[in-house]
Parts: sequence; structure tokens; C-alpha cells
Amino acid sequence: MIRVVPDTNILVSALWSAPGNPAKIFEMFIKGEIILCYDARIMTEYRDVLNRPQFAFKRSKIGAVLNRVRNDGLSVVAKPSAVSFADEDDKMFYEVAKECGATLITGNLRHYPDEPFIMTAAKFVRERG
Repeated sequence: MIRVVPDTNILVSALWSAPGNPAKIFEMFIKGEIILCYDARIMTEYRDVLNRPQFAFKRSKIGAVLNRVRNDGLSVVAKPSAVSFADEDDKMFYEVAKECGATLITGNLRHYPDEPFIMTAAKFVRERG
């Protein structure tokens, strides 16, 4: 089964816009078509960002999403990477994807190294959807 690590912007977009590619990816996860990989750092980031007031997501919806990720996703312990990042907060997604052989899905390709396992939501849906 295909493993994915969605950057936080993908999860926010999935909740924000139901017809978009990020939502399609989350739906693939809900249906059991893909496995969402994460670690404790990523779960903390998801929780913190989804609870930001500017998004106005309902707490019940945030809780349901995070519980689904925790219960049906794959928790990993990633090895630290020597690759340097302009924004070190992005490194955790890269490390988790490398650790479990996942596709890292992001809306910000420029934040990551140019590697074939890193792609946009549109490309992932086009290739796998």
C-alpha cells in the first residue's frame, strides 16, 4: 500500500476545500487506499496549526481528523537527516517520509530538496488517484 506524509498545508487545505486535491488525498486515506505516516512532531504541528483561530475549524472536526490519523495512520520514529532546510520545521516531514518510504505531499515544493518522492497534491492525485 502507498504510504504518504502530508505536509501541514495539505491537511489544512483538505479541511478548507472539499473538492480540492488535498481533500481527495485525505479521502483516499479514509477509504484505506493509502497509509498516512506521521511521528509525534508532526501530530503536534497538525494540532497546533489546525487550532489557529484564522482557520476557525470546529474543535470536534479537528479532534476527529487527528484521531483518525492517530488510529489509522502509521506512527514512525524517524532518524535525523543531515540535509539542511531553510525552514527546519519542514525537516520532520522529510525525515518521516524517508524513514518509511513514503511520498511527501506538499504545496510548497521549494521548501524541500528536489527528490522524486516529494510532490504536490495535484501530481499525486494525477499519478495515483
